[in-house]
Amino acid sequence: MKGAEPITIHGTEVNARTQCAHYHSERDIIAIQHKCCGEFYACIQCHNEAADHPAQVWPKTEFQTQAIYCGNCHQTLSISSYLSCNSICPHCQAAFNPGCANHYHLYFEQ
Repeated sequence: MKGAEPITIHGTEVNARTQCAHYHSERDIIAIQHKCCGEFYACIQCHNEAADHPAQVWPKTEFQTQAIYCGNCHQTLSISSYLSCNSICPHCQAAFNPGCANHYHLYFEQ
């Protein structure tokens, strides 16, 4: 049986931990699958620079979607798991940037 296809993270100067030209602190290690195109981007700015369409927010009814990618352990999380994880990956306990909460409205229905 074949393993899952690797997830490609799009963006500007994205490294293996999903850090990009815009957000590259030690804790900036998540990528988000965008509702509009199904592609994972390191951040909203990366999406806006590369995509030929506006970003869309995930509706609350789809928060069970595995749309968050941890750049530390390379596992995916549901949106619900991510929003309730207190900035710690439930798979590997890596610390996520708590400042990302300031941008949730750009990705997730409030």
